[in-house]
Amino acid sequence: MKQNQLGSSEIYVGEIGLGCMSLGTDEEKASALIHEALERGVTLLDTADLYDSGKNEELVGKAIRGRREQVVLATKVGNRRIPGQEGWAWDPSKAYILSAVKESLRRLGTDYIDLYQLHGGTIEDPIDETIEAFEQLKQEGVIREYGISSIRPNVIREYASRSSIVSVMNPYSIVDRRAEETVLPLLAEKGISLIARGPVASGALAANRQPSKSMPDYELEELLLLRGQLEQLTSPERSLSQLAIRYSLSDPSVAVAIPGASSREQLLQNIAAAGIPALSEEEVQLIRRLSKAGAYKIHR
Repeated sequence: MKQNQLGSSEIYVGEIGLGCMSLGTDEEKASALIHEALERGVTLLDTADLYDSGKNEELVGKAIRGRREQVVLATKVGNRRIPGQEGWAWDPSKAYILSAVKESLRRLGTDYIDLYQLHGGTIEDPIDETIEAFEQLKQEGVIREYGISSIRPNVIREYASRSSIVSVMNPYSIVDRRAEETVLPLLAEKGISLIARGPVASGALAANRQPSKSMPDYELEELLLLRGQLEQLTSPERSLSQLAIRYSLSDPSVAVAIPGASSREQLLQNIAAAGIPALSEEEVQLIRRLSKAGAYKIHR
């Protein structure tokens, strides 16, 4: 599998990673999927303390025991559970980040995290304080690098200009091309990598599966029409899922796409995209003509 540099860091990742949120809570099944992914060249495993209230980190930690050197381990912080309250509260404070990382390390069964990501962010956050926390953890060797997982261009802009983030995780697919408007040009200018989540758009662009609901920019009928048009670019050697993943990897700033997988069939479909040639410029332009460009309406 092709290896790409993550920003300007010394971390290299296989171009297709594994989004672990969709693995479920069955330990045996999750471990089998992670092991197969690693054996087939995947290196980046992305989880978060939020997923299944920490259970996902525990599953990932158990699965990589004895294989830690094969893994670029990414997790996230910022969502805090308050005893006695339902749901999660947003807390990007330095004190919370320095506390939460210890719990993530414990659940993951490791003494360092390769990529620690802020799991959200608002323009009203104490951004300098948040950056201080990540920089301290980096200096202490608790994390190798840090990034942000955000859909807000105004927040991404602040971290890109004020911190040493190496990556931004952002939804990027044929049916969600908003990143092309502002985020990708900014990251290219700053030498920061995009981690493309949702390249198959929650199954809307999956092979052998018809979508049953609309997407933010597409009514169901429009989505079905687009899928039909994209079929002209598929072949026995390149499924719709793989076409979608290759599109998300077509921008030079994208270091890795992280489709999720809840079955072995899905995992193998996704990983097989690594063995397919990159899209030609003509194919990229055709896909852009067929689909909607998209634009950020808020948080600009």
